[in-house]
Amino acid sequence: MENIKVFCVKYEVSPQRQAGQNFLIDKNVLNKIVKMAELKKDDIILEIGAGFGVLTQELAKRVKKVIAVELDKRLIEALKEKFEKFKNVEIIHEDILKIQFASGRIKLQNKKYKIVANVPYNITSIILRKFLSEEIIKPSEMILLVQKEVAERIIAKPGQMSLLSLSAQFYSQPKIISTVSNNSFWPRPKVDSAIIKLSSIKIGDGILNEKDFFDLCRIGFSSRRKQLKNNLKKIANKIDEKKLEEIFQELNFDFKIRAQELSVQDWIELYNKIYKRV
Repeated sequence: MENIKVFCVKYEVSPQRQAGQNFLIDKNVLNKIVKMAELKKDDIILEIGAGFGVLTQELAKRVKKVIAVELDKRLIEALKEKFEKFKNVEIIHEDILKIQFASGRIKLQNKKYKIVANVPYNITSIILRKFLSEEIIKPSEMILLVQKEVAERIIAKPGQMSLLSLSAQFYSQPKIISTVSNNSFWPRPKVDSAIIKLSSIKIGDGILNEKDFFDLCRIGFSSRRKQLKNNLKKIANKIDEKKLEEIFQELNFDFKIRAQELSVQDWIELYNKIYKRV
């Protein structure tokens, strides 16, 4: 693997911790990410946070096109120089959170694409929300290197569920592929990471109104220590307490149950019962 420190000296760049910049320096981890992406020659890959292009280069060897998005303008010069002769690499200097792929200058309409990236820790949850629920043009799957704690939250089981795990599991099938030591990065972060794969991403459900569904979930999780039925009293304008108790009985929910104890399917059934009666 190329010496990241040499690049930093050459381009007078130092990693910015506040921007979540921790560069991957472990080739074994890099190879594992590439392997888990199951790349094909006709794949289109969106990479978030290209850094010095270590992952970008490995992706470009194997696929039709890599769209590498990098916010740090200090790194753009290095990326453009490195991939000057790569006709299948497009370097984009922009904030990934501000790009609208359906209408912006980077158009992915009618294109099936994957996201493969070492995601900055500080925007992981926002990235997931953007591409799983907000973007019209969703990826077919996501292979991400993220903070280990976040990965564990994403795959949480009933009893430890959160809005993050609920959303990720509603839209996809997430699985932790491997944990990654903090020694695999420079500068070394304080915590370990994990490679997570989100597959079978939903393009659209069509069965329920996703906005109403997640509004209900947010209300349910609004006070984690409170019992779910007490949180749901906040939707009294839609359903009264007596009907809510009837629904709990029909679904065999304990009246003392809390939001984190419900599975994705439990939430869908609860939503259907509530909105069927409205």
